[in-house]
Amino acid sequence: MSTDELGLGATIRAWRDRISPEAVGRPAGHGRRAPGLRREDLADLAGVSVDYVVRLEQGRAAHPSAQVVAALARALQLTVQERDHLYRLSGLQPPGPGVIGEHIPPGMQRVLARLGDAPTAVFAADWRLIRWNHAWAAALGDPSTVPPEERNFVRVRFPVPGEHARISAWPVDSTSQEATDRAVVADLRRASGRYPHDPRLAHLIRRSIDGNPRFARFWHEGAVGSHAEDRKTIRHPSVGDIDVDCDVLVDTATDLKIVVHTARPGTEAASRLALATVTSTPADA
Repeated sequence: MSTDELGLGATIRAWRDRISPEAVGRPAGHGRRAPGLRREDLADLAGVSVDYVVRLEQGRAAHPSAQVVAALARALQLTVQERDHLYRLSGLQPPGPGVIGEHIPPGMQRVLARLGDAPTAVFAADWRLIRWNHAWAAALGDPSTVPPEERNFVRVRFPVPGEHARISAWPVDSTSQEATDRAVVADLRRASGRYPHDPRLAHLIRRSIDGNPRFARFWHEGAVGSHAEDRKTIRHPSVGDIDVDCDVLVDTATDLKIVVHTARPGTEAASRLALATVTSTPADA
């Protein structure tokens, strides 16, 4: 077996070929020549250009950044062992056990793909938005143009001057803002116990304490807990207000959070949510 067949480009091609479009929520289509994902599919899912995927697979870009490797691992639905192998092929050290992870296990990715009608997203332990489905982009706006560090629920709820954080393109109001904000801060304190040496989390907490007095007040109360549910109103610009239940499901092994928005069946909100989804251009990430 040649070195080329063992390298980064050949490995990415092999992983891309084994994934069906349906596994990532894409239509199979007709006339597809590739047995799995097309390069265009992988580029879109990972948030990179098609040209960059071509250069990776041809060996002309042998050292992608850690951020790109993490995005490729999620898009290719790699296991933890495969993700670590991808890091090493890229000349990088895999994430350590004390660092907040953004790798989404294949099973969680299947859930995300199959909850097609419900706006669903995955957040890391520090509440950074890392993946969403088409229904999320349709109901809350496509966040793909927002820099990753600004796609953070803590930064949205507790703004500081000079930042432009957002996870939705239009207003989303909570019916219990005080309780939700306290729960998010308590959840962040819980994360600080799980990841005491994570620099990204430490920076987020210090930034929030120093820059937002409300966060500082909640933080110094010392509560430890989790954010499990909320009732929200999405102020959608096209279909009108949509009242939804927001439920947070946590994977205890990774501390990833699946956030699902649903409308009560048979209500006007359910009809508006369905309308928003079917009339929007697909924008999964």
